[in-house]
Amino acid sequence: MLQKFYHSTIRKSVIAFGNMFNNILIDRKNANGDVVQTIKVPLAYAPRQKFISRIEALPTVETRVQQVLLPRMAFEMLSVQYDPSRRVSLIQQNRAINNTSSTVNSQYAPSPYNLQMSLYIYAKNQDDGLQIVEQILPYFNPDFNLSINAIPALNIKNDMQIVLNNIGYDDQYEGDFTQRRAIVWTLDFTVKLNFFGPISKTGIIKTVYTEMFNNPEMTDRIQTYEVTVDPQNATQGNVTSFVETFTDF
Repeated sequence: MLQKFYHSTIRKSVIAFGNMFNNILIDRKNANGDVVQTIKVPLAYAPRQKFISRIEALPTVETRVQQVLLPRMAFEMLSVQYDPSRRVSLIQQNRAINNTSSTVNSQYAPSPYNLQMSLYIYAKNQDDGLQIVEQILPYFNPDFNLSINAIPALNIKNDMQIVLNNIGYDDQYEGDFTQRRAIVWTLDFTVKLNFFGPISKTGIIKTVYTEMFNNPEMTDRIQTYEVTVDPQNATQGNVTSFVETFTDF
């Protein structure tokens, strides 16, 4: 039976992906090669066609359309696909202590999925676009690992692998001289996610019991051994000991 839970996996991953490209700067130089302006490239979550339409739109008094200033960057999520190559045993569990003395938080192994993301770089001249691209590509050979706090209750920090799959280039300069130019770089990424299930309570093993036999058929029992945590209501940080009991036959 399905349970209600939400770990914000996709939301955290998309935010972490965008933050990677949130501090890119470009320099504008004069004829002597001196830097006269440094610009921080704005970043937004937006589909490619929506941004192209805004770039091509001309401002008028009637529509009050504001012309988009370039360079800019945008990114979007395209699809989510299951990744069988990263599948692990379904009975594997993650566990962490909680504030009780009789249970621990537990969670089964996550399901691996790939999140397809695209980053778009819009520039009105070649040098602006090349400066932005060159600040990104050296970090991907072809992947880059980014850590996110996936499940705080279990202290699970997921190392999210981001793979650069493809780089596309498109010059939108068409038509007459009144048409605005837009150079578009498209970087396609695969973000490898792990979707974790609900957190449940699992009892803590505080007593272990074993039997020892004198023959392979295990019909001649010679001794039993039992060990118990003392005290039984101990929690993290308490001083504990073990009580052992041997019984001979």
